[in-house]
Amino acid sequence: MKLSKEIKAFADRIGYEFARPELLIEALTHSSLSSRTRPDNQRLEFLGDRVLGLVISEALLEADQTAPEGVLAPRYNALVRKETCADMAQSVGLGDALKLGRSEMISGGRRKQALLGDAMEAVIAAVYMDGGFDAARRFILRLWQGRIATAEDDADPKTALQEWAQARGQQPPEYIETARSGPDHAPVFTILARLQSGEEASAKAASKRQAQQSAAAKLLAQLEDKT
Repeated sequence: MKLSKEIKAFADRIGYEFARPELLIEALTHSSLSSRTRPDNQRLEFLGDRVLGLVISEALLEADQTAPEGVLAPRYNALVRKETCADMAQSVGLGDALKLGRSEMISGGRRKQALLGDAMEAVIAAVYMDGGFDAARRFILRLWQGRIATAEDDADPKTALQEWAQARGQQPPEYIETARSGPDHAPVFTILARLQSGEEASAKAASKRQAQQSAAAKLLAQLEDKT
């Protein structure tokens, strides 16, 4: 099967030669361009998320053989969250190879964090299905190794804020959507993060998840300033 120059260049960047290139094409096809004869990457994304989770779990256990589950869990969450997958996608220029429908392309889909993160997980699944678990492990570790080495300092803000609250006997933080603006294809969400003790902070972002993370980070910074 002949690959487009963009997809071929992407395959060269990630350093993996597909025996079944149709898997890579499927992994890079967004639902906005799917049809009966052109499957999108959602099923591969589902599988890739699980493969990534297993590889990262193994890697964390090997990297720190004494850390308890309570320490490993936030490190794991930081490494497999959608934002990290999107960062990895950007590092190999995945956005340039995405196959998008016209509306998604016009709205900047090649730069959207959610699309990049989903496609990165789909590419992981494509490597797994094409070359097996060892090939997928090598692929993931090649991209994630630097993050794994510093994972102890990379817990996401929502996890860190929840741990702060629980350590003080409080309920987990609330995340409240207080506003939504912009067109349907490019919304902007305003999220308020609030603790049981009354402290709160808000942030805006192009996705609810990102706005929650930003609000949590702001609230953590406020709490640190008080100490």
